[in-house]
Amino acid sequence: MSSHSQSFSRCSSRSRGSYPEVKCYHGEIAPLRCVKHNGPTMGKKFSGCAYWPKTRGFFKWADYPDDICELQMLVFEKDTKIAELEMEKDLLQDKVKELKGQNVYLQDQVEELGIENTKTLLAIYSARTDRKLIVALALSWVFFCICVLHVLKKLCRLFLLSVVIWLGCGNMVRL
Repeated sequence: MSSHSQSFSRCSSRSRGSYPEVKCYHGEIAPLRCVKHNGPTMGKKFSGCAYWPKTRGFFKWADYPDDICELQMLVFEKDTKIAELEMEKDLLQDKVKELKGQNVYLQDQVEELGIENTKTLLAIYSARTDRKLIVALALSWVFFCICVLHVLKKLCRLFLLSVVIWLGCGNMVRL
């Protein structure tokens, strides 16, 4: 036991520096110690059980992070990130609902504009069709009148010819 006590020494409480206090399995603050024997770990700091050398169950190098604290920090960071992402997801879902509402409104507007546009086009078409019908009717009356005049002209010629023939025949009979 004396060889172990000579290999390690207690570091002063001021020399703990940036090393956090660590508790041993007994719930006591594990003192920070330094390796004194020659070798690759000479001068390296570690925490050991407060009751060392009577018990030797607890040992932790000072420059290694505390696994439990590190894991707790990782869990906390992940939980924070999850909460942030859930909030972002909720905001995005609200935005999607808002955009869907706008989409429905815009579709209704487009449909109304389409109906209005169709009505306007039908009115324009109807006006064009009415004008075309009026022009066609007027032209057909003009053509009818020309045909009637042509027929009348032919009838007049026939009538005159028949009158001439009749008058000519009558003159022949009298002679």
